Amino acid sequence: MTTTAASGAAETTERRGRAERPPRPAGVRRRRSAATRGDWIVGYTMVAPAVLGALAFVIAPLIAVFWFSLHDWNVLANTFVFSGTENYERMLSDQGLHDSLLASLWFSIGLVVLNITLALFLAVLLNQKLPGTTTFRTFFFSPVVVSLVAWTIVWSFLLQADGGINGFLSLIGVDGPNWLRNDFTAMVSVIIVQVFKNVGMNMILFLAALQGVPEEIMEAARIDGAGAWRRFRSITLPMISPTILLVSILTIVGSLEVFAQIAVLTGGGPGNSTTVLVYYLYQQAFRFNDFGYASGISVLLFMIVLVLTLIQWQTRKRWVFNET
Repeated sequence: MTTTAASGAAETTERRGRAERPPRPAGVRRRRSAATRGDWIVGYTMVAPAVLGALAFVIAPLIAVFWFSLHDWNVLANTFVFSGTENYERMLSDQGLHDSLLASLWFSIGLVVLNITLALFLAVLLNQKLPGTTTFRTFFFSPVVVSLVAWTIVWSFLLQADGGINGFLSLIGVDGPNWLRNDFTAMVSVIIVQVFKNVGMNMILFLAALQGVPEEIMEAARIDGAGAWRRFRSITLPMISPTILLVSILTIVGSLEVFAQIAVLTGGGPGNSTTVLVYYLYQQAFRFNDFGYASGISVLLFMIVLVLTLIQWQTRKRWVFNET
């Protein structure tokens, strides 16, 4: 009973306090409400360009491409007939598409492994603060800012049978192959050209990550007797793993979208050995004028990129530092 009486007295006191509290002026409420609406307007105004841009240049084109993929669309014949899932059924038996997927697989594996490995190696060297690192860094980063087509054209001359590379090899008594006319060497050449084009960007990203590793942790590991390889494996790699995730996603997506290098260097040849998925898509659309089937391949490419990105993102908690 004592507890009940105390609770009743407390409630009575609280009600009395609320009753005695002066009401908030209507003007204050209106000003606060107007300020809140103003904040909303400013916020929506700030995000509107990004949202409208995403709707106009990402969402709408994706919907349009999927809709086109459900049609038999030939621009020259001026036909646009609904065909349902015929284009997707055709993919199952299209040997040319299967070959292009295999070529894309080999190109992506070679590019990702070489690019990330070389970029990390170069970043580790630059992080040692050796003499001449500025010149070294400029040398490897300069191809990033060079026009992609110009870079590829220069390499196309160097890789000819009588080009600069074979001319250099002949000076040391080596008879170089016709790099762009052999299935294996053509794929290797395209991969190397692309690696040297973009390795500088990944090198800079890794260098920034390495410079963010706390020196106190490295010094403590040295005092405990950890060697250079042990420090790199147990401290450096885990600390820069978020950057490794970023670089791997960007490099994989870029490897699946390669086009200009193939078009300039090999034209998809010899045979179909370097006809990657994007180049095969281009052939279907602009050589054979089958835009419906090309749209279906575009949807397939989008799904491949999406799935690979989601897999990397979902598995990051297992190996990326400080991800929970």
